[in-house]
Amino acid sequence: MNILLVGSGGREHALAWKIAASPLTKRLVIAPGNPGMEKLGELRPGLKADDADGLAALAREIKADLVVVGPETALAAGLADRLAAAGIPCFGPTQRAAQLESSKAFSKAFLERHEIPTAGYGVYDRVADARAALSVFKPPYVIKADGLAAGKGVAISPDKADAEAEIERMLGGRFGTAGARVVIEEFMDGEEGSLFALCDGQRAVLFGGAQDHKRAFDGDTGPNTGGMGAYSPAPVFTPELVEAADRLVVQPTMAHMAAEGAPYRGVLYVGLMATAEGPKVVEFNARFGDPECQVLMMRMAGDIVPYLLACARGDVSGLPAPAFKPGTVICVVIAARGYPDSPLEGSIIRGAEQDFGPHVQVFHAGTKRRADGQLAAAGGRVLNVCAEGADIAEARDRAYAAIRKIDFPGGFSRSDIGWRAMDRA
Repeated sequence: MNILLVGSGGREHALAWKIAASPLTKRLVIAPGNPGMEKLGELRPGLKADDADGLAALAREIKADLVVVGPETALAAGLADRLAAAGIPCFGPTQRAAQLESSKAFSKAFLERHEIPTAGYGVYDRVADARAALSVFKPPYVIKADGLAAGKGVAISPDKADAEAEIERMLGGRFGTAGARVVIEEFMDGEEGSLFALCDGQRAVLFGGAQDHKRAFDGDTGPNTGGMGAYSPAPVFTPELVEAADRLVVQPTMAHMAAEGAPYRGVLYVGLMATAEGPKVVEFNARFGDPECQVLMMRMAGDIVPYLLACARGDVSGLPAPAFKPGTVICVVIAARGYPDSPLEGSIIRGAEQDFGPHVQVFHAGTKRRADGQLAAAGGRVLNVCAEGADIAEARDRAYAAIRKIDFPGGFSRSDIGWRAMDRA
């Protein structure tokens, strides 16, 4: 098969690594890609992920049998719609179905309309209205930008003054058009995790769970980020919780999206809060999480391509349940200093491309290759150091041992990834 993979981050590097290993893959083209993917496929660095017309033209040019979309920006730009018009199977939902992620207001209204458990909420586009609404909610206040903000458009404010300041920042243009509206939500008490399902428009097959770490610094402190690390499996996902989430959230979401004329194909990421009342939806994403995708790709025992293709073609019914290796996989993100607000770019990275042994993979997230061949930082999250082990302790030891071998003075990482699982061990 000729396969086009869209994206340039750590999630896409992990997907490229898994897709390239498939015996079904004849040619892998990655647009735009990053230096870590150079040996896995052909890079097309001139194309941006939100250039739906350009990417559709590339898919036609290479006679793609399958297009795999990594980032949400490509989905929100309507790439899946362009490919459907050209008759090219696409792993990723249409622009309309992707609103489950691209508009939190759409997602919350959908959940409310179909009585799928989630937090109470309100949607506001004026500062005065949003500030007045705080009296309806109790602290801590959960405030979200309505649109896509690279995983950083969520604030949890401990008091009213902080919440008012956050509202003014968001509606004042901090996230551009993504923050033209804000969603204020009821705070949900519980433990959060990410559950994944592979969807064909009618059916959904569960694809494991993970737990990530959103805050920038140790002890879950500092600003929210796109994710500083993840591990899988996550102890929060007991068999009982997974069964309830599938029954109350995943299957109803599939059925109601199809009934509303927006059948969902691709991977559905369900951010779940395990509360005393059962699982409740925190958010939907229309793509694999990042860095959750990295740990899932390393854990998966079989070939990913048949699953991607079945979703794209609209029939997962004949596939066996995905198989995962025993043990645990952890991912530790090395970010550029100053991330998430003003990350330092251009600092040199040494040692990231060495052989770390059979249990460690380093996925590039925000890197560039300089003219002299050296690797340099080119984004907020720069490297994803992933390791597998018999348990969380062994996986974590291997990941941090690998990090110590990487010379990147311009970067930082959390030292406590996986702490919830360690506490339970």
